[in-house]
Amino acid sequence: MQGEVVLDAGAVSRCRRRVHLEHDPAMREVPLSPPDPTAQQRIADATAHREDIVTRLMAANPGHWAKIDRDLPAHERVELTEQAFAAEAQYIWGALFPVDQAGHRRGGIDLLVRTGRGYVPVLVVRHRITDRGTGAIVTEMTDLDPAHRKADDGRKVRSQPRDQLRLVHIRRMLQTLGQADESLTVGGVIGLDADVVVWHDLAAGTWPGGRSALTEYQARFADRLAIATAAANGEEPLAEPSRVLECRRCPWWPTCEAVLTETRDVSLVVRGEDAMELRRAGVSTVDKLAALDPTGEPPAVNWTGVTFPDAVVLARAWLADLTLVRRVEAVEVPRADVEVDVDMESFGDAGAYLWGCLLTGADIGLEPGYRAFATWDPLPTDDEARSFAEFWAWLTDVRKRTEAAGLTFRAYCYNALAENRWLFGSVERFGDHPGIPAKKDIQSFVDSAEWVDLFRSVTDQFLCSHGKGLKVIAPVAGFSWRDPEAGGEASMRWYRDAVGIDGEVPDDAQRERLLRYNEDDVLATRALREWISARAQAEVPYMFDL
Repeated sequence: MQGEVVLDAGAVSRCRRRVHLEHDPAMREVPLSPPDPTAQQRIADATAHREDIVTRLMAANPGHWAKIDRDLPAHERVELTEQAFAAEAQYIWGALFPVDQAGHRRGGIDLLVRTGRGYVPVLVVRHRITDRGTGAIVTEMTDLDPAHRKADDGRKVRSQPRDQLRLVHIRRMLQTLGQADESLTVGGVIGLDADVVVWHDLAAGTWPGGRSALTEYQARFADRLAIATAAANGEEPLAEPSRVLECRRCPWWPTCEAVLTETRDVSLVVRGEDAMELRRAGVSTVDKLAALDPTGEPPAVNWTGVTFPDAVVLARAWLADLTLVRRVEAVEVPRADVEVDVDMESFGDAGAYLWGCLLTGADIGLEPGYRAFATWDPLPTDDEARSFAEFWAWLTDVRKRTEAAGLTFRAYCYNALAENRWLFGSVERFGDHPGIPAKKDIQSFVDSAEWVDLFRSVTDQFLCSHGKGLKVIAPVAGFSWRDPEAGGEASMRWYRDAVGIDGEVPDDAQRERLLRYNEDDVLATRALREWISARAQAEVPYMFDL
């Protein structure tokens, strides 16, 4: 029965339990989570991105192209791919390979480039693949010849392990078909910015422990194949459920959650490797973890996440259904005479279209309350520079007025990683536009005591048994959002309608919805910091009192 199991490229980076469930005949009738509209939209965005890329590539690289429509039935795509191989097409777009029953593989690739000795694979993805730095091996985006690749002094490779594993999977299939360039172990990736092709040497020892992508893939593929085969044959599962980051968007999560909750599995409190290590030490349930002495010797566990005392307290909080527990005796948030709560809204990696601010505190001659600095031109757009410059000018004016009045100032956000990314990113992308500050001005503000990250305040002073997101924590402070669908994923859908990104007429009602949602986010931030200052000490139990 093993010969009937075939895996796609995603299986090697997928959760091991998910691989089991996907191949277990007994699970075929189990209802999955409904399709996530946001995930479906990401798929649509990726399709549009690929179509834009191939149009540019074909224009810049005249030659023998075989462009295979992804909407065709699978058997037709396979036939057209085989015909393109037979014709030695220079470029094959949308290739789909015949199923490799002996190798247990199936799959296809965005682009194949013929080098004269065979083909090398190129992925087109809708995420960023480089950062500022050095060492990335690239060609210009329209230069598809790997022989031209060279190091870029201004870029470093952003870690995207799945991309490399997918490239290895396709290379294996090309080798089976006798179509691989055996002299090259490289594969290319074109990312969201679509400015270069990053060429990965799949045989280089760039993975942890000096392993190569080829070696990593081989180990992972063998593991997933064993799991899938055991599931298909109805044998004892080789992978049991355990909560990991992937669970958040997995259609099988309701199935796993029911099992984990029934067994009170320890991964409901600590995830990933920590949960696996605890199970090895005999601490398999939340109850067993909660029963341990947080001040005593921990089990023989290599902690990678929370500390042992925190893990014990989180288990106790979970059993008591407490969202928050104080990890310090006295909690506090830095306060000021004039305060501004800030929340930024972005659309994936395309840009930040909205900066919302809530001004409260002493009178400095400006109207208190909420104000928004937005662009409703579809991202990416240069109008983003205008809205960001207006936001920064207003914030600078507030700070100057506060200083002139001899008062103190602070600005607050929830998880500064997001806001900081677009503060610096806006300067880097729009530095030549009027009103855009210098990078040193952004750096000075971010490094100052005036910029307060409430997420850090929560992380340092509380243990959170159900997560640290603002939508989880602010309700503990008594805050609720006006929109029942409020959330980052939903806002992506609203944004598409608000700007008419699919060629539709822009929807003013969705613009108002986004502004209301953003206003609620800054109101939630204010409610949270005021609650921490005034009531959290009395309302949240101390960890060692549990």
